[in-house]
Amino acid sequence: MLTDTRKSPCAKAVPLGSRDVTWTEGFWKEVEDTVFQNTVPTLQEMFDRADVSHVVENFRIAAGEETGAFAGTVFGDGDFYKWMESCMYDAVKTGNQDLLEQLDSYIDLIGRAQQPDGYLSTKQIIGEKTHNGTRRMGDINDFEVYNFGHLFTAAALYYRLTGKDSLLAIASRTADYLGRLYEEAERTGNVQTAVCPSHYMGLVELYRATGEKKYLELARQAVRLRDRVAHGLDDNQDRIPLRQQRKIMGHAVRANYLYAGIMDLYLETGDPDYRTVAESTFSDLLRHKIYLTGGCGALYNGASPYGNFFDHQLIHQAYGYAYQLPNVTAYNETCAGVGLVMWAYRMFLADPKAMYFDVIERVVLNNNLAAISLDGRKFFYENMLERKEKLEYKLVWDLHRTAYITSYCCPPNLARSLAEATEYAYALGKGETGNRIYTGLYGASRAQISLPSGAAFVLVQETKYPAEGTISFRFEEVKTDAPFELALRIPVWAAGAVLEIQEGENRRVQKLGEKQAGTYEVVTISHPAKTKITLTLPMRVRFTVADPMVEEDGGKAAVERGPLVYCMEKADLGDSCDGSLEGLMLLFDNGAGPSRYTKKDITILGKTVPALEGSMLWVRRPLQEALYAEMKPCIREEVPVQLIPYYAWDNRSSREDEDPDADAPMKIWFPVVW
Repeated sequence: MLTDTRKSPCAKAVPLGSRDVTWTEGFWKEVEDTVFQNTVPTLQEMFDRADVSHVVENFRIAAGEETGAFAGTVFGDGDFYKWMESCMYDAVKTGNQDLLEQLDSYIDLIGRAQQPDGYLSTKQIIGEKTHNGTRRMGDINDFEVYNFGHLFTAAALYYRLTGKDSLLAIASRTADYLGRLYEEAERTGNVQTAVCPSHYMGLVELYRATGEKKYLELARQAVRLRDRVAHGLDDNQDRIPLRQQRKIMGHAVRANYLYAGIMDLYLETGDPDYRTVAESTFSDLLRHKIYLTGGCGALYNGASPYGNFFDHQLIHQAYGYAYQLPNVTAYNETCAGVGLVMWAYRMFLADPKAMYFDVIERVVLNNNLAAISLDGRKFFYENMLERKEKLEYKLVWDLHRTAYITSYCCPPNLARSLAEATEYAYALGKGETGNRIYTGLYGASRAQISLPSGAAFVLVQETKYPAEGTISFRFEEVKTDAPFELALRIPVWAAGAVLEIQEGENRRVQKLGEKQAGTYEVVTISHPAKTKITLTLPMRVRFTVADPMVEEDGGKAAVERGPLVYCMEKADLGDSCDGSLEGLMLLFDNGAGPSRYTKKDITILGKTVPALEGSMLWVRRPLQEALYAEMKPCIREEVPVQLIPYYAWDNRSSREDEDPDADAPMKIWFPVVW
């Protein structure tokens, strides 16, 4: 279990065990195989190499087994713990004993690097050994507590997955060190902000794994102390007292980690203020600041609060003002997408509504999967929604995926999130709904289910989703006929879905309308061995428009089919339009425009991808060299086009052969001819 809410008093849903769900075929099985076969070993090599990340080497130097100076990123320790999570799932799910032994070896090394007082952050340990002036908690941007938090989470998962408490013991000693640190801060009033607060989630998970209530109290103390930070910043969400926060702002990763953490605290304590803050900021995000792809944190840099230059602060990798959603310069850090999944999941566990898994699905299938190449070896740090052939300004990150990113937090975060995807397939109800099974991410799978009613069986799901909309469920290895409920998530876009229930000779068909879209449809199962359920989601092509307040997307639309957002690259044009995406316009045709598109499977990097074939209007405008020019007559013609899922982009081209400084363009939003 990623988030063990079995004993959480305010949880209304409980995850299945990590070993209870297995992807069997299709989309998610392919993603998992790619992560296990390519991503996990690729990242391991990066962490092991002293000439690349220097992360494992830092642990060796800190342990006194090598000599030298600290090198690499200050948050490399925490990123290594994140990679360890993906490695744990790989080893346990595939039965890879050699990988488990390697994990044990890493854990032993981490234990040897830990200081006698429990402190564990390699930059500071090496600094103390070499007397280079580096000191503990001397700079908030050294990410020490961030490193601690990811250690806590990894330790809890390793214990649940393997039964071994070696990493848990290390993490507990570090948490005890943190407890003494916070006691001193409480006494003196000298409180520092905790950048990227992974430790709220980590401490609560440590409490759940050990049963030691002191770690829950430590998490509460950590959140309480953040309101005593002097000269707080919106970038760290500590300018405004936590319980007063209603709008989401500042650094997107820090915000998403914060609100996920306070939802963990709500699940354990029932403090209504925590839930109010998390719900309010989540609502603000969905209504004003999230991209169609599920990406969040629109800005490379900006100011907050916006609009008053007498009283603002610099923010980066951040949420901007409402509706500020640029496409070419969209930041959308991959870690923010992973953090949003963790946050939405905890919201679901407190209040199991379909909307939360709709968000998780949108983020994972579009933004997060776009951040990794189809072969699992290259990564985006940021996730733009449009790429131009040339920019007149320089952005800090490469506009193509790369194997190694200097700030290496995103690849291991993404790896663990995808490796753990089976955790999001199902959840069980709790209390009055204890005999209910909630569906989450749809994918072909087998799930071992045991319910309080005595019902026990294997739930088999068969589907080609997200390429196709038919999802069927049957029950095998049924031990009793005790009744239970299956709650089927009807995505918000799926009005018109058809539900078919076959129980022996009895067959019932139900069409679901607008009221059911975005909700759970609950089916009571009395005789599972005789029952088969088929849910057919409408996979029609849709043109989606943004709120008129989103200035970037005025007069434009994007193409969606099912849960997938589509885009176009230069490679999708063939010989049309001189290879340029400029001047292409969607034809709405009084609502008939989406019917111009049909699904066609294509192959990219050896993967089958559900592309769309159709046509657009191409307006050939004369070349414009001035910033403004008089409008001239244009040649218009309808041309054939192809679109691909956004998650599959940037897998067919690198730099343009004819110009090493140019990039193959990509676009999601197109002007519309109504």
